[in-house]
Amino acid sequence: MVNKSGQIKKLKIPKMTFFNKKAQMKIQQMAFMLIAVTLFFAIVGMLILVIRSAGLKGEANVLLEENARLLVTKLSNSPEFSCGEAFGTKKTNCIDGDKAILLSNDLENYEDFWGDLNIEIRVIYPAQKREIDDYLCDIDNYPDCNFIQLGKGDVSGDFSNFVALCRKVRNDDLIENKCELAKVFVNYEEIR
Repeated sequence: MVNKSGQIKKLKIPKMTFFNKKAQMKIQQMAFMLIAVTLFFAIVGMLILVIRSAGLKGEANVLLEENARLLVTKLSNSPEFSCGEAFGTKKTNCIDGDKAILLSNDLENYEDFWGDLNIEIRVIYPAQKREIDDYLCDIDNYPDCNFIQLGKGDVSGDFSNFVALCRKVRNDDLIENKCELAKVFVNYEEIR
């Protein structure tokens, strides 16, 4: 500003008083308090997420267990395993051993079909005349074995069901049906 004499008048800048310092301190306290409250709610939110995710893992394992339990009861009647009418009349809880051995030999094409499940078929009766309890079947030693495995990997739970394991055998010039008592195991991998 210019006064009448042509001199520039100096503007007065108010000095900081005690009240201005007190107001700045209150603003800083409020800022720190807002940061503290935000951090508190963030930590509480993370704690709730951790607790819920642990509960979700438990629920997922229960669902996996239930799926394995249901699959073991329905597996013997699925088209991949069932005897159908190949052995005379339609049979329930009957697994065609020839189909099972071919599936065990071609697991690469079925690895996504059953997921992380490991399916095992063990002959129970009549007992095989071998010293080893579990003699793994493959194309070369079938049917002189007692254990067909479909899938690989670590397993933590298993469910089983009794089935008839049937196959065609040749006696002289006749082709006969031979059925054995077997047990189907479905194993699944738990989520950790």
